[in-house]
Amino acid sequence: MIRKCRHNDLTIMYAIINDAAQAYKGVIPTDCWQDPYMPLDELKHEIEDGVVFWGIEEGGTLLGIMGIQDKGKVTLIRHAYILTNRQNHGIGTQLLLHLEGMTKKPILIGTWAAAAWAIRFYEKNGYRLLSRIETEQLLKQYWSIPVRQVVTSVVLANPAWVVANSIAENDIYPKQ
Repeated sequence: MIRKCRHNDLTIMYAIINDAAQAYKGVIPTDCWQDPYMPLDELKHEIEDGVVFWGIEEGGTLLGIMGIQDKGKVTLIRHAYILTNRQNHGIGTQLLLHLEGMTKKPILIGTWAAAAWAIRFYEKNGYRLLSRIETEQLLKQYWSIPVRQVVTSVVLANPAWVVANSIAENDIYPKQ
């Protein structure tokens, strides 16, 4: 069952994030790794900053979580984590589809450039990797992350973003 996460889920959300984030250890730049990957205070800050978490629950236990954040003109998918022993069973896809159904706005997703598995997952679900220039601009505009993370991350966009920005480009640079 997919449900909105509640305040009393913080401990299990923290555990899910830090379990799944072990995949980043030794993959992302070492100066970007910390243990725990996301401290509890940081998770609380993300929620206070408007990230709304949804999770898949089975037998009363959360197996994975994914956040959605309204940023005005766009929606961000944030902090997608599935328990290591439950990955590759469609949980992430179910959560992503659920969150996509919650907005009509273009969706952007940021992840580490070195997280090839995450990039493949989003591409498999219809997202397109944006250019380096677009990535840096969007990360600075819509995320509150350190400069080091900006230069080591990528942004993927759903088809609505691609269409909206293709129209804007065609208005500025009409085809001859």
